[in-house]
Order: sequence, then structure tokens, then C-alpha cells
Amino acid sequence: MRIVSLLPGATEALFALGVGESVVAVSHACDYPAAARRLPRVTRSRLQLEGLDGGAINGRVLAAMASGDPLYELDVEAVRGLRPDLVVAQDVCDVCAFPGSAIEELLPGVPVLRQHPHTLEDVLSGIEELALATGGDRGLVPRLRRRLQPAPAVSVRAVFLEWLDPPYPAGHWTPDLLRLAGVDDPLARPGLPSRAMTWDTVAEARPELLLVAPCGLRRGQAEREAKRMRRAIQSTGARRVAVFDGCAYFNRPGPRLVESFRLLCRAVSV
Repeated sequence: MRIVSLLPGATEALFALGVGESVVAVSHACDYPAAARRLPRVTRSRLQLEGLDGGAINGRVLAAMASGDPLYELDVEAVRGLRPDLVVAQDVCDVCAFPGSAIEELLPGVPVLRQHPHTLEDVLSGIEELALATGGDRGLVPRLRRRLQPAPAVSVRAVFLEWLDPPYPAGHWTPDLLRLAGVDDPLARPGLPSRAMTWDTVAEARPELLLVAPCGLRRGQAEREAKRMRRAIQSTGARRVAVFDGCAYFNRPGPRLVESFRLLCRAVSV
């Protein structure tokens, strides 16, 4: 089987399922595991975001979406030349990856598996779907489930932020991870997309702990963004702030959500 994966979480899942050798191309954002970085990349971002802070990135993305400009490009000829038996795409977030609906229009006749996880259970079911479609390891999801056991009776009032300028609360599958880790987040949106809010709203939630994992930002980038927004963060009254690598953890619907859960448990127990 020849697979083109256009979703980083799916790429991670395919390798974890033991079918990584069948992956012949990936998106520009697929960077884990290391073997994925050696594969041809068939998408690219149309936006120049290098060096911009979080507020500028948010503004540029919103402007592109308002004007109807696509955020990503797909090298259709390259994909056709690879003769894939399956293309894996997503329908969750047009900001995060090339939309699956557009792929079906651009590559008629090519089988497309469109993943659309909104909850943690959706993510696990999506990995099972990939296993069925590719002949991958059917035991992976049961192993992941065993590692997602609820934390001991602990309850910490916290707010999880997926972006800082402006603040975006936890959405989709992240609230499920928060609940399992014993986090009481009054602003979380289980199974729903994150939406911009104000720092006043964050402060009104009275968090003891602020959990920060900006979407698509590495740990160092996230720490720099948190430092830039330190006055806003201080205005929430949170006694503690934990900053995570949102690119590797939390933001991607894949096997490493288990590691994200462990990071949450560690942050709560400090």
C-alpha cells in the first residue's frame, strides 16, 4: 500500500501502527517521527509567518480567511505521480491543515480517508480506522486506552490556553484530557472548536493554574510568547503557569495525546 498523509497526527499514528514504510509522502507540517521528516512534502503554507509574534500571526490568518484565500497549497501533480492507494486528510480545522474536501475535488478517483476528530474518543476511533484501512497494529488503541486512566481524586482549577494573543480556550479533545487529569477548567469547550476570548474572561475564571500550549508553537517559541504576554498572564491571578510544546503535544490528534495527558498530570501534581 502507498499512503500520502496530509495530517501530522495521522502520520504519527501510521508510524505507531507499524505501517510507516507504506507512507510515501507527507505534509509540510509532518515532522514526527524522524523518519517522516525524510519523506517528500506535498503541501506548503501560503502565509509567511516566520518571525511574527502571536498577535501578528492571528491577524494574518484571519485576514486570509476573511478574503477567502487558501492557507495551504497541495502539489497535485506530485501526489498523482506517487500513485497513492490512500490519502489521509482532515476536516477538523482549515487553519491547521489542507482540507479533505478540497483533496477529493483535486484528486478525483484517489481514495481519501477524511478524519474529523472532535473528542478524545474520536481520536482513538480515528486511529482504529487507520489500522483497519492499512492493516496496521490493531493492538495500539487498546494500549493507548490503558494509559489514559483517570488521575487519582485531584481537582485543580485551571485554564488551558491554545493561543495567547488573543487567548483561546481548550477545545475539541483537550477538555477530555483535562478532565482525566483532574483539571477543572470552566472555559473549556469539549468537542467544540476553540474561540477567541478576552483576558478579562480568563481572569474571571479565577484559575489557580494557567496551562499554555499555543497551537503549532514549539516549546521555546511558546515560552517566548508567554514572556511577551506576561502582563496579561499576570492579570489572571494564576499562582502557577505551565508552558508546553503545543506542536508536539495537545494540538495534534494522534498517539502522543497520551504523553500530553502525562504532562498534564505532572503539572497538576506539582
